[in-house]
Amino acid sequence: MSRIAVIGLDGGAMPPEAASFLEDASLVAGGERHLKEAGIERGRSVVLKGGLSEAMARISADRGPVAVLASGDPGFFGITRLLSERFGPEKLIVHPAPSSVSLAFARIGLSWEDAIVVSAHGREPRRAINVCRAHPKVAVLTAPGFGPTEIADALDRLDREFVVCERLGSPEERIVQGSVEEISAGEWNDPNVVLVIEPRYAPGGKSWVSGTVEGPGRWGLPEGEFEHRSAMVTKSEVRALVLSRLGPGPGDLVWDVGAGSGSVAVECARLGAAAIAVERDGESCGFVRRNAARHGVSVEVVEGEAPGALENLPMPDAVFIGGTGDGFEEIVRLCAGRALRAVVLTLVTLERVVPAVKMLEEAGLEVETMFLQASRMKGVGGLNRLAPENPVFIVSGRRP
Repeated sequence: MSRIAVIGLDGGAMPPEAASFLEDASLVAGGERHLKEAGIERGRSVVLKGGLSEAMARISADRGPVAVLASGDPGFFGITRLLSERFGPEKLIVHPAPSSVSLAFARIGLSWEDAIVVSAHGREPRRAINVCRAHPKVAVLTAPGFGPTEIADALDRLDREFVVCERLGSPEERIVQGSVEEISAGEWNDPNVVLVIEPRYAPGGKSWVSGTVEGPGRWGLPEGEFEHRSAMVTKSEVRALVLSRLGPGPGDLVWDVGAGSGSVAVECARLGAAAIAVERDGESCGFVRRNAARHGVSVEVVEGEAPGALENLPMPDAVFIGGTGDGFEEIVRLCAGRALRAVVLTLVTLERVVPAVKMLEEAGLEVETMFLQASRMKGVGGLNRLAPENPVFIVSGRRP
């Protein structure tokens, strides 16, 4: 091919340059709907579907100019990336239209520089759902088989409002705003974009960077940053090391089992992950909620006793076990079997360290055990001394 024009469509008129290129193209690639709407004859068209191998081969073999039709902005989670990687960016002429995300927010009159955009199209949808759990304003690019109903079903325990934007820019455009129950029970047409918004969410001042996944600036926060009872809070030095082993980030889900004050869950959420804090004590659950609110993050609190409270939770990427009762072995085995990436425990008795290591290894994790003793400098009159904190064993297992 000589050149490839990638033309974004939004239901309106094409720019004259794009329309002229489309008319002269010897081959036009696009979805069946786009080819039909553009009136492209079958002899010079190829449908973009499945693995795209047939379409890519036809484009590569064609000697004339090629046009590729796409929805919205093809450079935004679109086909521009694939074409650029396959044929080189110098071959491309891109004519973008407004993206489906910008159209969706425009339809409901909201700005979107503070929204996070995630795609479930051809990707593992679990990560997109975890971003919706963690952040108050998310746009989800859906996929056949994973649309509004599946998103609502996965978020049924959270307080969220949903906006489904179908076939934006077409005569069949439909905008539906509703609760989790209404969206779950609805019938939906592809393609669509789903906006997932926390009720009463308001951005905090003017944004300087798009999206809301900003680094927290620091982690391993002092214990004074968390409301807690009787020093039932993971010490900052221990928490910093635990976070390094959990590795929380956007798209991850972390369980904090035996959460206490929820300090680990809150810090994971500050790093962009979704967090679920499991705690059997009602007063401590209140601490978790208030600590999350204080730090401006979303943490789902499950009041109940492990291991029973863990049974119906969504699959975690990482698990922190900071407190256990009589069901220690059952809890560790369940978490080790469910965690996709890592399990981290803090233990104070040697008698539990060896069994924990064995259970993690039996679950196929590579295990590291560390004994951490930290001391803090304290003044005594005009002098200083080192005051030791309680020592702790940190057992961490990671999937190879």
